[in-house]
Order: sequence, then C-alpha cells, then structure tokens
Amino acid sequence: MISGTNSRNPGSSPSEIPPKGSDGVIRVMLVDDSAVIRGLFTRALESDPELQVVASVGDGKMALNALKRQQIDIIILDIEMPVMDGLTALPLLQEAAPSVPIIMASTLTRKNAEISLRALRDGAKDYVTKPSTTSELTSAHSFRDELIVKIKALVGPSRSPRLEMPGIPKRFTNTDGTQTAGDRAPMVRVNRSGPITLRPMTNDVPDVIAIGSSTGGPQALFAVLGNLPKTLRQPILITQHMPATFTTILAEHLARVTDRPCQEARDGDSVQQGYIYVAPGDFHMTVEVSGTQRVLRVQKTPPENFCRPAADPMLRSLAAVYGRKLLVIILTGMGQDGMLGAQTVVQQGGMVIAQDEASSVVWGMPGAVAYAGLCSAILPLPDIGSFIHKIALRS
Repeated sequence: MISGTNSRNPGSSPSEIPPKGSDGVIRVMLVDDSAVIRGLFTRALESDPELQVVASVGDGKMALNALKRQQIDIIILDIEMPVMDGLTALPLLQEAAPSVPIIMASTLTRKNAEISLRALRDGAKDYVTKPSTTSELTSAHSFRDELIVKIKALVGPSRSPRLEMPGIPKRFTNTDGTQTAGDRAPMVRVNRSGPITLRPMTNDVPDVIAIGSSTGGPQALFAVLGNLPKTLRQPILITQHMPATFTTILAEHLARVTDRPCQEARDGDSVQQGYIYVAPGDFHMTVEVSGTQRVLRVQKTPPENFCRPAADPMLRSLAAVYGRKLLVIILTGMGQDGMLGAQTVVQQGGMVIAQDEASSVVWGMPGAVAYAGLCSAILPLPDIGSFIHKIALRS
C-alpha cells in the first residue's frame, strides 16, 4: 500500500428529489432551534445552485424523524437546542444514517468550542462557527463561502476537491491594524492525472516533528498522537486550521489524550523536548534561532492559502532551522496548504509523509503533497503513529 421542508418546491415528496449525482444537487438538512437562523442559512446555501435545503427542523428529535422521510446528503447540526441538543442527537443521527456527514454549527464561545471538539471526536466531520448576530450572519459572505466549500468537500462527486481550489477568502487584522482580505495569488496547480512517485526515506533521526491538518484534523491528531510512546522526546509542532478559542481547547484535549505537556504556542518561548505546540487561531507559528535556543514566534503576518494559521510558514521556518532533522506529516484537510512548505522541507533534506486518501475526511492537503512527489510514504491513519515511532526512535 502507498505507505422538514423543501424551500424550492414545498409540495415535492422525497421521491421527487433526484438522487445525488444525477443532477449535481446536494440535499441539506438544517437543524437549529431558531427559525430565523434556519431561514438565513437556507438563503445563503441556496444561493449556490448545487445545494438544496430539503429539511429544516428545530431540534435533534425532529431531525431523526426527518431522516425517515427525506433523502439527506449532509446535516448542519446546531449544538444548543431544546428537546434534544446537538451532542445528544449526533450518535443517534449517525446510527440512523451512517453515511451522511454531519457539520456542527455553533457560536464562538469556550463552551461551544469544547462541545464541538467532543463532537468531532465522536464522529462529526467538521464544524463552522456561526456569526454571533443575525445581522452579521446576513452580511458574512466569508461564513457562507466557508460553509458551502465544506459541504461540497464532504459530499461532492469526490471527497477530494480540486487541489488548486483556493481556501475561504476572509478579512484578517494585521499587526499594524490594517485589514487584509487574504492571499489571492493564483494557486499552484498540481497534476493529479499521473502516478504518485515516492521519494527515498532519509536516514536521519528527526530533532522535531511538524504536523499540518485541516478538515478532519482533530480526529486524526487524536488518533496519531494518542498512540505515540512516552519515550519519544522530539517536540511536535502542529498547525491545525482553527479559529481562536478552538485551538486553546484543542491543545487541552491533546494534553489529556497524549499525557504530554501541550499548549498553544507563545511568542518567545523556547522549544522544549517532549512538548506539543499548537499554532493559536489567527496567528502563524514559526521557529527561529535566538543565540543557542530555538524559539517560537507567533505573528499576525499576512494569511497564506487564505489561512491563518497556515502550515506553509511553519514548515519553511522549520526547514531553515532544522534542515535534514525534520519530519513532516500532512494529515486530512481541504486545499493544499503545506505543499509549498513541504517543497522547502525536502529541498533541505527533511522527510514528508502524508495520510492516504481512504482514511482522510478530505484528501486535499495530503493529496497535494502526494501528487507533487514530495512524500516518502503515504499511510493509512492507523499506521502513522507507529511510523513516527519507528523513525523518531531508530538508532
């Protein structure tokens, strides 16, 4: 191995809705206790002709009943609802429709971030953070675009979106207070029609391990890092595409899963053996040499690949500091963040491995490095932890 209502035609019955793929329509169920929010979601989603909201319900129990009446391709599930909340409904919906992906939706609070991370560990495929007011939701084009891209990535003709597909254009606040709309430079195209060529394995024992991930990443991180032995002492740096608050909770969850010190990166901290560092939401994380120390830098420099944090700046900095002594793992995620950084890594003699397509929620990021010929191994998720163990502890 490459190691309910139908908002467009309310009177239609489920049998009149064409099956997914015959006309490109993706059938969405919205589950939120606010009818106003569901209406705004419906208008936002149905601005795209490939999406159709076929069920709109106010709690988890109603969602379970709707699954019996409607053909559903994807579910957008709110967290806080009466009768049956999202976390309670999640396993029941999965049992009733195991092939239907679920995206959690919540406002950005610490409590909701904690619940969303639990939902991801329990099988939700992704999450979105709702704008905090209806006026923000009405005007938040970036939220609409983010949700549409995520739906298509999870339920499109292939779970692997075009590798040159850009991320979500957003506005970011820079260190000088100015606003940036994101990096809109053309994406480098990767030829996905040819065979995948693997690079030779390096013989170097890495001094540091770096991981890049996005959609499906939290689940993959728990699986990979939870299986690493306590004898592994290399620091691990993670860039996971997540907003602030979510990255704080992610670090706390990883600390519990791995029984290792794990924290959001703080500017100026020395990189310590045995520690796990998570790039904080809305900041890039890099490493530089300061005297005899290797220190973390956390900065609001411009977004890359429409992301902040992004994996590319992390990987470039690590390649410059560690050279051949760097092991990179690219896990499941949309887009191709990490590919250009991985090019720099292999140019400096470091090694890159990727999660395989079958075990990825979305094979965008790992597929990009694979088809670019940058990987020394392409592995199923359950095998990645043991691979890291073997490479990091070999003599």
